[in-house]
Amino acid sequence: MLTPPLQSLKDEIIGLRGYWHRFHEGLIAWSPPFLKAYLAFQSAPWRSGALEPMVREFIYIAVDGAVTHLYASGLRRHMDDALRLGATRDEILQVILLTASAAAHSTHELGFSILAEEMPDAVAPKPDRRHAALREDYRAATGSWPAVGDAVLALAPEFAEGFLGYRQAAWQAGPLPNKTKALVLLAFHASPTLLNREGARHYMREAIRFGASAAEISEVLQLASAIAVHTCTYAVPALMDAVAEFEARAAAGA
Repeated sequence: MLTPPLQSLKDEIIGLRGYWHRFHEGLIAWSPPFLKAYLAFQSAPWRSGALEPMVREFIYIAVDGAVTHLYASGLRRHMDDALRLGATRDEILQVILLTASAAAHSTHELGFSILAEEMPDAVAPKPDRRHAALREDYRAATGSWPAVGDAVLALAPEFAEGFLGYRQAAWQAGPLPNKTKALVLLAFHASPTLLNREGARHYMREAIRFGASAAEISEVLQLASAIAVHTCTYAVPALMDAVAEFEARAAAGA
């Protein structure tokens, strides 16, 4: 039986989040001040109103669905919420495709940039009409060119062609406006499970170029940081089970 203040806290969480999770149950019993602080932390971005609610759900889908996180229950919940808010299948699918292609780019951005520093002669751009055409096609489709694009072209031209096509296809795969696509990719690169500084900088600049405000970008960063609580989502129920089993064994032994 919860005290009136704790019942009020539970009701507020359900009202704001739309669900009551087992980790909430553990925290309300063991650490209500932390649970209250968590609620304030999680709900603050929604109160700012800088982003449309549907775009907010796209941000959650990107950070939950990133290959570095893959938080299935949150992913499905935010897809359901996006659909409820009017998102189409194709819009949500494009968020997924953008997130998938960006993960591969992060590996190339890290590795090929280091390789270019260590072996600059090997990755120096070579005059090539096909390479030039690829650059122009990619720029025309996406509005930018990857910083490591020339290095990948120099060392692995066939792979570069496939990879650039993969990224270009994701960018063109659906109806999302350019600003939303840039904000989704900013969230992916800035999320706690990736922290790709250059990727975050690039897509922050792209978002600004496409008209994003500082308030919108700030809200994206706030939303992306919220997945840090998933440590509690998994660990608190595990601790609840461990303590219950330990106490049951102790009682049986007594």
